[in-house]
Amino acid sequence: MLDNDIDMDTDRKEQAETPVGEEMMDAQDQDEPNKSFGSLMWTLDLSEFKETVFSPPLYVRNLPWRVMCIPRSTSGADRKPTLGFFLQCNPIDTQGNNNGWSCYARATLSILSQDKSDNDFQRRINHFFYAKENDWGYSNFMLMEDIKDESKGYIKDNKINLKIDVSADAPHGVHWDSKKYTGYVGLKNQGATCYMNSVLQTLYFTSQLRKAVYKMPTEGDDVNKSVALALQRVFYELQSSDCAVATKKLTKSFGWEALDSFMQHDVQEFCRVLLDHMDNKMKGTCVEGTIPNLLEGKICSYISCINVDYESKRSESFFDIQLNIKGKSNVADSFKDYITPEVLEGDNKYDAGDYGLQDAKKGTKFQKFPPVLYLQLMRFQYDPLMDVNVKINDRYEFPETLDLTEFIESPTTEEKFLLFAVLVHSGDNHGGHYVAYISPKLDGKWFKFDDDVVSKSTRIEAIENNFGGSEDESLNIRHCTNAYMLVYIKESKKGEVLMNISDDDIPPNLTSFFEEEKKEEAQRRKEKQEAHLYMSVEAVTEDAFHGYQGNDLVNWNITKPAVYRVKKASSVRDLEETVAQNMGYPVEGIRLWIFQSRANCTTRPAPIENDRDKTIWEVAEKEVPLKVFVETIDQSVPSKALPPFVKDDQNIIFVKYFDVTTDTMYYLSHVFFSSDCCIGDVFEIAREKMGLASSVPLSLYEEVHPGRTDELTPTKLLAEMEEVFDGDIWVIQRTDVQGKLHNTVDDYFKDLNNRITVHLCDKNNPADPGFHLILNQKNTYNEVAEIVANCLDTEPQLLQFFKPQNHRDVAGYAIKSHFEGTLKDLFVTYTQRNKTARKLYYLKLNIAISELESKDHFRCTWVNKVKDEVLLNLYISKQSTIAELLDEAKKQIELTPEGSGQLRLLEVYSYRIHRVFSNSLKYNHIQTGMTQQSTCYRVEEIPLEETTLGPEDFLVPVAHFHQTIFQCFNHPFLFKVTEGESLQSVRVRLMDRFKDVSEKEFEKYKFSLVSHGRMTAIGDEFTFNSSDFINNIDTDSKPLNEAHLDVFLHSRPWLGLEHAIKPPKRSRYNYVEKPVKIHNQ
Repeated sequence: MLDNDIDMDTDRKEQAETPVGEEMMDAQDQDEPNKSFGSLMWTLDLSEFKETVFSPPLYVRNLPWRVMCIPRSTSGADRKPTLGFFLQCNPIDTQGNNNGWSCYARATLSILSQDKSDNDFQRRINHFFYAKENDWGYSNFMLMEDIKDESKGYIKDNKINLKIDVSADAPHGVHWDSKKYTGYVGLKNQGATCYMNSVLQTLYFTSQLRKAVYKMPTEGDDVNKSVALALQRVFYELQSSDCAVATKKLTKSFGWEALDSFMQHDVQEFCRVLLDHMDNKMKGTCVEGTIPNLLEGKICSYISCINVDYESKRSESFFDIQLNIKGKSNVADSFKDYITPEVLEGDNKYDAGDYGLQDAKKGTKFQKFPPVLYLQLMRFQYDPLMDVNVKINDRYEFPETLDLTEFIESPTTEEKFLLFAVLVHSGDNHGGHYVAYISPKLDGKWFKFDDDVVSKSTRIEAIENNFGGSEDESLNIRHCTNAYMLVYIKESKKGEVLMNISDDDIPPNLTSFFEEEKKEEAQRRKEKQEAHLYMSVEAVTEDAFHGYQGNDLVNWNITKPAVYRVKKASSVRDLEETVAQNMGYPVEGIRLWIFQSRANCTTRPAPIENDRDKTIWEVAEKEVPLKVFVETIDQSVPSKALPPFVKDDQNIIFVKYFDVTTDTMYYLSHVFFSSDCCIGDVFEIAREKMGLASSVPLSLYEEVHPGRTDELTPTKLLAEMEEVFDGDIWVIQRTDVQGKLHNTVDDYFKDLNNRITVHLCDKNNPADPGFHLILNQKNTYNEVAEIVANCLDTEPQLLQFFKPQNHRDVAGYAIKSHFEGTLKDLFVTYTQRNKTARKLYYLKLNIAISELESKDHFRCTWVNKVKDEVLLNLYISKQSTIAELLDEAKKQIELTPEGSGQLRLLEVYSYRIHRVFSNSLKYNHIQTGMTQQSTCYRVEEIPLEETTLGPEDFLVPVAHFHQTIFQCFNHPFLFKVTEGESLQSVRVRLMDRFKDVSEKEFEKYKFSLVSHGRMTAIGDEFTFNSSDFINNIDTDSKPLNEAHLDVFLHSRPWLGLEHAIKPPKRSRYNYVEKPVKIHNQ
């Protein structure tokens, strides 16, 4: 609630202000509940006004708005009764909930005069209404004594007339049928994708572009990675859907992760990146050139001498125009500023070649405007004093019809443009919200596209309200909602650019593909909604047991069972019929056994209770998925039915054979034993299956649990055994031969229990899928190294291993080669029940690991040709020289063929060069000045011109700074100068070095000689003398061209380049934002 002190004079002044909703929608729209503006007059009987009362509802934007009146009083000792007058909105959905909705509204609250004097008392409010703040107004709207004063004319028969005039935006979070009310649908916001939604809607309504997008060939494209197909899908759904369209598949096709959808980007940059991507996709197709034909203009940059006949011109293309709005009142002013030439004179004269330095004019001229003109208003500009980007909210007007004829170099026709779209930003440089106002047919009708909500808009709302500036001076609210990008369409190209597109213009293959995709998604949604009614059953036959070498009968993580999706309420009999039909057996020819988990950590088949009418959910005992073994008839036998299983007299036993000679486990079969059977009868199965003679001695073991087997006495009857359960596993082996690795089944399973799967990955390749090895927990470091080396075809001494970090899936600390523990000691969290693969990272070395561990780990950065820094990890012997260190660095970097091929090592601190190391210096001497924690070592390629220094040449340290020499930034560097060379000559050579700095920008650089913390500005007449930069003590012991080596340069004078810190390309959201990138094609 809003509570203001009462000021009658101020409030009466508000009567003269323009009322809310000055510009009305169509009369027909205003009669509907979805209207944007409405008024309600309500009579309040003061004789009955004892507590909070509400008026009947007024429906605006389909929401119920009411007058809410509360008896209140002023604060302080002299409390006087007042009228609390509020606007309330409290929608309730069909489920009785009122959470999650929001709506921004403006309203005028009035007490109407009843004496025909039109002396109404009014107050205005602006508020963002939502569930927790669903009313807004004034606790002390007016003193009750003033209301009851009949001379003021507000009361008659003890009744007053109250009125509300409400203007509201389309709401969010409640049902709003954009298609019904506007004919268009919106785009869903994934978190912070409002900027993208605004651009997509603008591109969609550019009909010529939309038609070209439909025609892009996407047959055979990867559904998840094709940006073109994803954009076609978005456009198709915007044209055919009745509800808001999702964009997750589009951002997924960009290669974005979930976090990218919560990072706001710049509208202009996203638009450029997306259109560049589409233009590349259209090349070589029937729609090649569509984007340049629509958006490409031509501009000419020129420098024209004033006093001689010399001019330099260069023609360039542009796809959008960035207009400076600082200090400008409208678009025309910005265009005039854009083409106003700069005069080059005085110290800034132009070098006209044979004509020498000349006064000149430097500027730009527009040669051609495109049919669709994008204008970016530069509301975000870098403030060098504050070192931040700031938003300019100044008023800036833009016309509905823009005539640019006067700005064309040689106009042949009128260059008139019609305003098509206004992309609006609300907020500041740290973030905000984007919406788009679009006139799809340029017929004067405007629509507001606010993510998933589309609503009709007035011309004032779309244009004038987005000029910027102060919104309401009386409320002292700064207007931070204003236009950020304008889209104009050339009047003469209106019919071509905004052609009508029907469903017939969409290629039939696209329509059928997207419709089929919708059906599949609808089916998946239905299955997801009904998922609680179903469960999965995984079924295996004896085929899955063959070849398995571990405990129990099958590894469910590896095997591929038949999966059945069945209703939980279906019976066991229904499941049997389904499985039998799927496998091609009669129902009598199969029997199901449930895999049950035992207390000893084993999983064995057990019989289903005799009641076949039990539900699957009851049988599963809520274990999902249900795992079953399907026993089938032997198809080689004529019988069509399995013999009956007598639960009380029979046990099902599964039999394996362990071949000690090959160290291999074989599955043989399952048998049914009665209590009077001799357990040694199982040997006959092994002799038959394995082809063993009757004279071969055999022994029998029971597989109890992992790591334990018990030898059985073959002469015992089944009834004489202490414990026998359905699903027990017996293992047979020969006793007359020596084992290859293990002599008994017991040894085999004990070794098996110590096996562990280790995932090996290349440390230097983040995308390496790696490989898996089965190792023994008792393996030592040397044993593991030898096994891995065999797999990698290298030597064990040339491998280094790393454990992963605790909370990140990246390499951590290196494992020392003299590690005395076992593999189990490395993976202390390993347990038998958690057999997920452990990970180790390996690194292939060029030297033996023992030699590596005896060396120092030296970190430095490599600065390549494009000034990018790459971290280098070098391993250096303490007795090495700097030359040997640089040789190691060469192995990790890529040198350009046109470069010198020679490297040098620098010590950099606070963006200044402190030392340059000579190649002969010993490595162990380079850290005497500072520790590596407080300094940075940099490897760089020596420029060609510095490889051969003459006797009069020397190197000057150069650093960038802004305002003060103690605020250095960017990459410092060394620069070659000659004794007596002028600054003017040095300036020209420096400009060649700064290829990424424009000539105009470089002209603003100021040069200074910095010595002992003091800065002295220097001009072009300054000459470079070694005595100004090099101490005599340095030149006494070495020649001038080596005076920069092995000395502390931070105590010497240096050349300072003073200029503004170049802002990042886009730093408006620099604290969260990453560059816009589309990773897929």
